[in-house]
Amino acid sequence: MGTGAATAESALATATAQLETDPVAALAAAEALLASAPDLLPADFLAGQALRRLGQLEAAVARLSALAALAPTVPGVRWELALAAAAAGQPETAITALEQLTRQLPAVAGGWFLLASQYRAVGRARNGWLADLKGVNAATQDPELVQAALAMHQGKLDAALALLVALPDPPARRLVAEIRWRQGDMPGAIAGLEAVLAQAPGYDMAREFLIRLLVQSNRLPDALGHAETLATSPVDNPGHDLILASVLVHLGEQGRARGLYEGLLACNPGQPQVWQNLGHVLKTLGEQAGAVSAYREAVTRQPTLGEAWWSLANLKTVKLGAAEIAALQAALATLAGTAEPRAEDLFHLHFALGKAHEDLGEAEAAFRHYAEGNRLRRAGIVHDADAFSAEIDATVSTFTAPFLAVRRDGGCPAPDPIFIVGLPRAGSTLIEQILASHSCVEGTMELPDMMMIASRLAARVEAGEFADFGAMMAALTPADRQRLGEEYLERTRIHRKSGKPRFIDKMPNNWQHVGLIRLILPNATIIDARRHPMGCCFSAWKQHFARGQGFSYDLIDVGRYYRDYVRLMAHFDAATPGAAIRVIYEEMVADTETQVRRLLSAVGLAYEPTCLEFWRNDRAVRTASSEQVRQPIVTDGVDHWKAYAAWLGPLSETLGDVATLYPAVPPDLAPI
Repeated sequence: MGTGAATAESALATATAQLETDPVAALAAAEALLASAPDLLPADFLAGQALRRLGQLEAAVARLSALAALAPTVPGVRWELALAAAAAGQPETAITALEQLTRQLPAVAGGWFLLASQYRAVGRARNGWLADLKGVNAATQDPELVQAALAMHQGKLDAALALLVALPDPPARRLVAEIRWRQGDMPGAIAGLEAVLAQAPGYDMAREFLIRLLVQSNRLPDALGHAETLATSPVDNPGHDLILASVLVHLGEQGRARGLYEGLLACNPGQPQVWQNLGHVLKTLGEQAGAVSAYREAVTRQPTLGEAWWSLANLKTVKLGAAEIAALQAALATLAGTAEPRAEDLFHLHFALGKAHEDLGEAEAAFRHYAEGNRLRRAGIVHDADAFSAEIDATVSTFTAPFLAVRRDGGCPAPDPIFIVGLPRAGSTLIEQILASHSCVEGTMELPDMMMIASRLAARVEAGEFADFGAMMAALTPADRQRLGEEYLERTRIHRKSGKPRFIDKMPNNWQHVGLIRLILPNATIIDARRHPMGCCFSAWKQHFARGQGFSYDLIDVGRYYRDYVRLMAHFDAATPGAAIRVIYEEMVADTETQVRRLLSAVGLAYEPTCLEFWRNDRAVRTASSEQVRQPIVTDGVDHWKAYAAWLGPLSETLGDVATLYPAVPPDLAPI
């Protein structure tokens, strides 16, 4: 190498080192080199880079375009040209450079993501979506990303985050969001995923994850928007329609979900899970024959699909016979021969067998299978009866009569909500159907919103912001309480389709939050649906719930839960008389008209005959009693538990005088 060439190379290296910190000096050095050596392409490239960093974008594009024609195989030139053209608002130039770059280097993720943004800038949305997906695929080959993902799955979350700090690509940012979620930071995870999709709207897996988190957070309108976007993906993925259908079900849009499921099955009928989902929707819509057919299609295609068997058995007007029992036993035998049978299939099959034997009047066999199903389910449930009783103690200690009396003012004054609370299987669906048959009342579903607000408040105690539950509740100002009440109404608005002035929230667990309801929605109506404790608890124990009722899988747990419920409601009866309207199930079925008239009067509604013909209401019903409330009241189930009394000793002993004195409240639970 000659002296002149060595000098030029040294000067070029010095100028390149200045590029990021002093682009003016770098540009001057490049121009000086070109003055003496006009064909020095690296100097020309440096000048183009410096012009871009100085914001002289038009000049940078012109210079780099000319250079790209001279050096068509140099990737760095096309990358710099693309960056300059994108910044200058010249997407077509950027697209040309990036298409050439990604053909040459398809594993460079950044090229695909920038190309996607430029496609969208000229209205080529489909091309942009596909480019995003190619960028995601390229990024997943990054060894650092793979190492970070491995660390995350090993539970080394901080180490994974450290590896991702310097990685700006959307897949790295999606992984950061997942780590935030695993750390319990749901808002941070959601915000992170929203940022990822702003950067790469075609990143389908990130959108799928975001939809899941939005549903978990009950942000259903947002979830629906993303699910509808995902369904337009250029990738032919039936799973996208399944996701959209799931969100629609959460929103109560059963008809649209049905159409999606039927469309998927028309294309591919060999999908047992989709048949099962269709069965769920048809059951909710009251199309029982269609639901039966769909569930049978599911188990025909997958005989060990426990949830479909249980769903079929759980149709209260369907009875499984000897043939079905044999098929269920065969399914259990098949699962027993597998290395790791799915616990979910096993306990569902046992619950289904319990119901089948129950329908045949074979109480001992039914109880045996119910007990095994509950044992398997309880093994996967976290429920601490002592801790729960302590929470009820704290609630009783907080919501005293003086505490509530000085907080009569404040909260949101809207009278819209009608809360039906109590235990599952206590007749709440019947009460809901009666009220929803009134012209002024809309039935929705079991809404989680009050529980989510309560959980968020409790988290402030866990975070150390307040000493205890009572201190946190006492700190709520009238304005705070009004804001929370308005938040509840806003969160539940998506479920109100008819414009009727009143609506029902049938989440039974809201009995735990009667005090909070009184503070933030003082004019709301609360109805306490109560059934004989032996019948109610046994019915809950033999009913497998999809979620949320972890106390119900053990006879002692459910008995303790019932006692805590009676204790807290008795406390509110004394602390704020009239806080809840009590409806006794046995009285409702024995003298329906009298009780319906009493209930409507207590709720502040004029009597309407349609409320006595509630079974004619064709509204969607999602609970286990959906078929029962579509027929006139029968009294067969009132004392059904007595056929199993020989095996219910643990429940009877736990309930004690709560059962023997029902419907009166035992002295030891009633406030002094």
